Amino acid sequence: MVTLADPGTARTSVWLAVRPAAPARRRSEGPDGLDRERITAAAVRLLDAEGLARFSMRRLAAGLGVTAMSLYWYVDTKHDLLELALDSALGELGERQEPAGPPAEGWPGRLRSLARGYRRLLVDHPWVAPLTAAYPNIGPHARAFDSALHRLLDATGLPDATRAGARLAVSQFLHGCGGTVRRPPDGEFGLALDVLIAGIQAHTAPEAGAAPASPAAPAAP
Repeated sequence: MVTLADPGTARTSVWLAVRPAAPARRRSEGPDGLDRERITAAAVRLLDAEGLARFSMRRLAAGLGVTAMSLYWYVDTKHDLLELALDSALGELGERQEPAGPPAEGWPGRLRSLARGYRRLLVDHPWVAPLTAAYPNIGPHARAFDSALHRLLDATGLPDATRAGARLAVSQFLHGCGGTVRRPPDGEFGLALDVLIAGIQAHTAPEAGAAPASPAAPAAP
């Protein structure tokens, strides 16, 4: 799979690229105390502090106290590192979800929890929204979130024919209401979420879309 991270530039996702193991001598020459996890965590902090437009490998290296070239022992490109940072941030979703409420709330409570957690994630990490549009979301945390959404939609009882549409509606809602173009106030967000849930519920009702029954004719005397 390739993605267009820059106009006219095709690249393979970091999650699909096979990185050959470095020879023992080459590994021993790498900077002490540095690894991919530490670099990714530092990238998340830098993106939070300075934003996506100012992010660079040189700035990241300076914060870590190493040379920019040292980072390339662990990641091949800046775009690979941005993909790693994106998935790392998505890993916070499990921690951010609110309690789903009493069991009687069922899947609507779970959807509200998921949506509010995702909204807070995009508020705290504004760079996540543009990166989700630029890169394929196929890292481990992105797949875990995707699986959670699948399970939630399974719990709605939606017919198979409408499941894909509901999934698209939920995904568009999450990205649209948390994006950087216009983030709605909490009240508007809650109302929009209620409308989304009501729309799903309308398609799960047994008589959804059925014409109302005609009144019974009076019995003959």
